[in-house]
Amino acid sequence: MRVIIDEDLCRGHGVCCALCPEVFEITDSGYAQVLVSAVPIELENDVRAALLQCPERAIALAEVCFETSD
Repeated sequence: MRVIIDEDLCRGHGVCCALCPEVFEITDSGYAQVLVSAVPIELENDVRAALLQCPERAIALAEVCFETSD
């Protein structure tokens, strides 16, 4: 899974960082950013909690699809 932060919605409350600092951080400008390109499976529940508790609803999830060659 991938996690995305809508920069237009984020207000830098830091809830996501408190819940999952391995995936989120607050930048010098005061807004959240994602630290990983793909969320490790062991952190998926923490990321979902951050999504649900974000006051601005600025976090979205996208499933990662892998193509295989036949």
